[in-house]
Amino acid sequence: MQAEAFSSPIFVKRATYIVQEIASLADAIDFLDEWPEDRRDLIHDTALRVCYDAFDGRKPISAARDAFCEFAQRFAMLEDPTFAMQWIAACKSANQKA
Repeated sequence: MQAEAFSSPIFVKRATYIVQEIASLADAIDFLDEWPEDRRDLIHDTALRVCYDAFDGRKPISAARDAFCEFAQRFAMLEDPTFAMQWIAACKSANQKA
C-alpha cells in the first residue's frame, strides 16, 4: 500500500496513555480496518470508504484526512497535536538519557 502522507499528522488517543500518530493514508486505513466490528457505524464506514477512494485516486488525500478526523472526533479520540508533540518529545528525551 502506498504511504500517501497527510498534510499534517492526526493524533488519536487509543488508551489512557497511548497516543498514536496517523500520518498517512496507509496509517488511516490500517487503523480503520482494525477498528472492532461491534463499534463500527456509518461514520466509520464513510471514513473507510473515503480513504479507499483516495487510495484509488478517486478522492483527494485531504478528503480522507478530513473523514478520518470526523471519525476520531465521533469517538472522542482526537488528540491536540501540540500536546501530542510535546509528549513525544518528552519520551524521546527520556529515552536518550537512558
